[in-house]
Amino acid sequence: MSRPKNQNYKGHGLSKGKERQQRASIRFKTTLMNTLMDVLRHRPGWVEVKDEGEWDFYWCDVSWLRENFDHTYMDEHVRISHFRNHYELTRKNYMVKNLKRFRKQLEREAGKLEAAKCDFFPKTFEMPCEYHLFVEEFRKNPGITWIMKPVARSQGKGIFLFRRLKDIMDWRKDTRSSDDQKDDIPVENYVAQRYIENPYLIGGRKFDLRVYVLVMSYIPLWAWLYRDGFARFSNTRFTLNSIDDQYIHLTNVAVQKTSPDYHPKKGCKWMLQRFRQYLASKHGPEAVETLFRDIDNIFVKSLQSVQKVIISDKHCFELYGYDILIDQDLKPWLLEVNASPSLTASSQEDYELKTCLLEDTLHVVDMEARLTGREKRVGGFDLMWNDGPVSREEGAPDLSGMGNFVTNTHLGCVNDRKKQLRQLFCSLQVQKKASS
Repeated sequence: MSRPKNQNYKGHGLSKGKERQQRASIRFKTTLMNTLMDVLRHRPGWVEVKDEGEWDFYWCDVSWLRENFDHTYMDEHVRISHFRNHYELTRKNYMVKNLKRFRKQLEREAGKLEAAKCDFFPKTFEMPCEYHLFVEEFRKNPGITWIMKPVARSQGKGIFLFRRLKDIMDWRKDTRSSDDQKDDIPVENYVAQRYIENPYLIGGRKFDLRVYVLVMSYIPLWAWLYRDGFARFSNTRFTLNSIDDQYIHLTNVAVQKTSPDYHPKKGCKWMLQRFRQYLASKHGPEAVETLFRDIDNIFVKSLQSVQKVIISDKHCFELYGYDILIDQDLKPWLLEVNASPSLTASSQEDYELKTCLLEDTLHVVDMEARLTGREKRVGGFDLMWNDGPVSREEGAPDLSGMGNFVTNTHLGCVNDRKKQLRQLFCSLQVQKKASS
C-alpha cells in the first residue's frame, strides 16, 4: 500500500519497521474504559499509547473508523477492531437487505431447499421507504403484533410494539424527509418487523441469547465461534396483553436494570452452558443438537450474505455480538448483530466471561505471531469456518455427502480454555525449538 500524500496522513507501526515476530512490545490504544482496558493493560509485553502516539493495535470505536480509516496508513502487522463498512451486517436495515439478496441468490444457484436455510429472520420492512409494502403485508394479517426498531441505535433505545397502523402514522410524517439521505448514519430510519409472538419462555419470562463470533477475514471467510455466551432474561413475566411494557418485551440489560424490581446481584443472565443443560433436560439432547446446529447455520449464512460487500482488509478483525431469539418450536431467529457488543460487566460472572472472551480474542488476533495458522481451537474459540466448514475430526473433511461431517462448534459446551491454552502454547514452543 502506498502512503497517501494528503495532509491528514497518519502512519502506524512504522517507527521500527521490524517484522511482527521481532517486536519486543506491542503498542495498543483504546478509548473504551471497561473490561477491555483491564485485559489490554494486563497483557504481557503490551504498552498503552496515549493520544496521538503511534500504535500497533487499536480497539477503536466506530465513529473513529468513519472519520479516520481512509486517511490512515497501516504497516503490515498493525491490527484494528472493525471492518471499514461493518454496518452492512450490523445495521438492522442493511442486514435484512443483504440476507434477502443472498436468499434470492441461493434460490437461483442452489434451489429452494438451500434458500430456505436463510429463513431465520422475521418479516421485515424498512421505513419509511417500504411503507406501502408494509401496509400491504399488515392488512393481510390483521391483529398481529409488530415491533418498530431504529436502524442505527442500540440497547433497546427507540423500540416500540404496535398493532394499529394509526400508531405509526405520526411517526411516518415526521421521518419522510430521511428517505433521500444516504449517508452512513442517516436520520432515524426504522425497520418494522413482525414480532415473534410465541417466544420460548423459562419461568414465564422471555429471553434472548448473546453469542460471540470473531471474524478475521471475509475473503476468504475465516470465522471463530466462542463457547461461552449468555441468555438475557426480561424481568417481568411474558404476556401479549401489555405491548407497551418494555420490561416484558425487551431483554437488553440496559433496559432491564432500570426496572424497579431489578436485582443487581442476580442480574438477568444465565450462562449458555446452564441454558443448554436446561433445554437438554426438558427436550432431550437430540433436539438441543438440532437447535444449536440451526444457530450455527445463522452465523454462517449471515456472514456469507455480506461476504462480497464488506471491504475485507488484512488489518481488520471484528468481534460480533449476535442476538438470537428462540421460539416455542425451538426455532432460532436472528434479531440483530452488534459491531460493538457491550464489554461492560453487569456481575462478577459477566466480568469473568468478558475478560476470558477478550483474552482469547487477542490470542486469535495473534499480535505476538505465536500461532501457526492451522489451529482449530484457541482458548474458548473454535474455528467454525475457514473458506468452508471446519470438521471436528482431524484430516480432510468429507464434503461429498456431508455424511459423517460434524462442524467444529461447541456453543454452550464445557470451556476448559485455561487447560487448552497451556497445551497449545507448550506445543507451539516445542515446535519452535525443534525448527530452530
